[in-house]
Amino acid sequence: MTRGRFIALEGGEGTGKSTQARLLADALAALGHSVTVTREPGGTEGAEAIRALLLAPPGRGWGPRAEALLFAAARSDHVEKLIRPALDAGQWVVCDRFLDSSRAYQGGAGGLGDDTIMVLHDIGSGGLLPDMTVLIDVAPDTVTMRLAARDKGVADAIGGRGGEYHANVAHAFRRFAAAAPGRFVTVDGEGTPEEVHHRILAALALLPDNAA
Repeated sequence: MTRGRFIALEGGEGTGKSTQARLLADALAALGHSVTVTREPGGTEGAEAIRALLLAPPGRGWGPRAEALLFAAARSDHVEKLIRPALDAGQWVVCDRFLDSSRAYQGGAGGLGDDTIMVLHDIGSGGLLPDMTVLIDVAPDTVTMRLAARDKGVADAIGGRGGEYHANVAHAFRRFAAAAPGRFVTVDGEGTPEEVHHRILAALALLPDNAA
């Protein structure tokens, strides 16, 4: 059986990853592919439990090292129990965030460094990388507007961090994409969800031949 394909959607807060993951999964299914759509942290029962600890942490919350370890543990369970089995079964996996979010958030903005995150990923998930990572890039003013509409003043523990932190996240994502053009495509996230979806399909060469 032919191995499936693994596509991750990445970007900072408010870039529309979750919406685009669903739209991409629907488009792939319409092309006849068997598709699993999932998210990080989460995707399995254990990883979803860790997600709750990360986004609504007890007490004063987690330090960057503990946070990175929790993300790595959630990803390990996710890869072992959902992603690898789906790929081995020939399915396409579309994931809302994956390793590069840990690299950008905990490694970059959190100050742990890329090498630390990659060591944790090698231990926990065998170094699995997506076949393609779609980075959705959105201007800061647009992100601010979208988050205000989405969160209505109530953000989770990570999304609610300050502007400098999230600017560092965005910078890290752009740096990763520039350093690995064979694994990343960067898509303009401005405009309607349908416009962004069309750009993603074009970037992944999934548009029908007669598409405008």
